[in-house]
Amino acid sequence: MSTESANRPRTDWARIAGDGFWNNNVVFAQSLALCPLLAVTGTATNGLGMGLASTAVLAVSGLLIALVRGLVTPEVRIPVFILVIAVLVTLVDLGMNAWLHDLHKVLGLFIPLIVTNCAILGRAESFASRNPVLPSLFDGLMMGLGFTFVLVVLGAVREIIGSGTLFANASLLLGEGLSFLELTLIPDYRGFLLAILPPGGFLALGFMLAAKRLLDRRIANARRSRPATAAGAGA
Repeated sequence: MSTESANRPRTDWARIAGDGFWNNNVVFAQSLALCPLLAVTGTATNGLGMGLASTAVLAVSGLLIALVRGLVTPEVRIPVFILVIAVLVTLVDLGMNAWLHDLHKVLGLFIPLIVTNCAILGRAESFASRNPVLPSLFDGLMMGLGFTFVLVVLGAVREIIGSGTLFANASLLLGEGLSFLELTLIPDYRGFLLAILPPGGFLALGFMLAAKRLLDRRIANARRSRPATAAGAGA
C-alpha cells in the first residue's frame, strides 16, 4: 500500500448516509426546498415523482462536480455549478416529458425550478467540490433519498386524510408497472379538502417536524442511558 493511500482519510459511508437521510435531511434539518415540497405533495405519487427527479439531479451533479473540481477556479465555481445543475435539470425535464408525460404535466413548473433548489447547490459547494467522486455521488444519492422520503410521507399523509387513498393514479403517472401501489384505504370517503390544500401541507409538515424532534430526543436519551446502565452492570 502506498504512503499516499495510507494517509488518505477513510470515507465514513455510514455518516454520509445518516446525514443525508435523517440527521442533515434537506427538509427536517435544513428547511430547504419547502416550495416544491408543499406544492406537489397533494398525493404520495406526486411526491415520489418529484423526489426521484431531484435525487437524480443531486446524485449526478455531485458526481460531475467532484470530477471537475480540480479544473474549476474558486472565482467561477458557483456559475459552473449552476450550469452543471441546469443542464441536468433540463435533461430530466425533457426525459420526463418524453416518458412520463402525465407526471410531467402534473409537476409542471416545479421540475425546471429544481435548478433553484438551494439544497442541490449547497451540496455541490459544501461536499462535492471538496470530496472524491464516489463519496460525492453517494452523498447526493442519500440527500435525494432523504428528500424523497419526506415528500412521499408528507404526500401520503395529506392524501390519506384528504382523499382516503394512497398513491392514487400511480399507474397513470409513473407507469403501469406501479399499479400495485394504488390503494383505497377509506371507501366512500367524502374527503377533507384542507389536507390537500397548501395550508394542510404546512400543518402536516409541522407535525412531522415535531415528531422527528421527539424521536431524536428519545434516541439521544436512550444513548445517554446506555453508558450508565453498562457502568452499573460492570460494578
